[in-house]
Amino acid sequence: MILYADIAGERLDAFLARCAEGLSRSAAQKLIEEGQVRRNGKPGKKNDKLNIGDTIEYTIPEAKPVDIQPTQMHLDIVYEDDDVLVINKPKGLVVHPAAGHQDDTLVNGLLYAMGDDLSGINGELRPGIVHRIDKDTSGLLAVAKNDFAHNMLASQLKDHTMARTYEAIVCGSFREDSGTVDAPIGRHPSDRKKMCVIQRNSKEAVTHWEVVKRYRGYTHVRCRLETGRTHQIRVHMAHIGHPILGDTVYGHKKAELGQDSQCLHAGALCFQHPRDGHPVLVFADLPEYFKDVIAKLEKMS
Repeated sequence: MILYADIAGERLDAFLARCAEGLSRSAAQKLIEEGQVRRNGKPGKKNDKLNIGDTIEYTIPEAKPVDIQPTQMHLDIVYEDDDVLVINKPKGLVVHPAAGHQDDTLVNGLLYAMGDDLSGINGELRPGIVHRIDKDTSGLLAVAKNDFAHNMLASQLKDHTMARTYEAIVCGSFREDSGTVDAPIGRHPSDRKKMCVIQRNSKEAVTHWEVVKRYRGYTHVRCRLETGRTHQIRVHMAHIGHPILGDTVYGHKKAELGQDSQCLHAGALCFQHPRDGHPVLVFADLPEYFKDVIAKLEKMS
């Protein structure tokens, strides 16, 4: 594809994000880094300042199928149109294939249900997954059916306009009714499987929380993500002294109230539709395991 610069001084990556159909700025930067973009016949750099009339040539590699086995499974689809679907993922379901989970993940199920009707980006088929949630976190997950939708939703994640709200039962009681945790998150320096609040080699992480209901020794809180770092809510709640019930990685090491994995549910998702920008708001009721915990807490209080 060939484009011509029309604004003097604009960065190359910003120009591509503005003028190349279906490309977000991050996707444009990736193409530039991979040598798929040329400015006036020479490899471009993302921070190149353009002159009016510069010739910009770019190539989007054709998506290559990945070796993932489609697997029939029940998918709780709570929203679907030609561009997007939203899945209500149960606790215990892994999102992407990995060691020990090659054919029983959400991706396997999506490939069976949707076939080729999923996004493929930057030359590699990524079966629609726009963002992730942990294996033992239940709730809403957005899936893109094409590259245009994938890039638009990814842009909303990056600029924090996609709203993701979670329900959690945490240990202990809060004095305040609401608050914000603004603490950078990075890889744990000694345990590479864990994340932690750390200043070096970290990224900005912001979580807003509010109390839903207080119980004896525990609190039901609602958390809204401003950023989306790995294990963000689990790390932030543990950081302020209120680890999530059942989170034996970041919290108490023994199971409590019958929970040996985090009591965390992605209950609401709001985004602008990639085609026309209208707001899409999706909710997922609390799952049975979460309701059972609340019933136990009600009896204790």
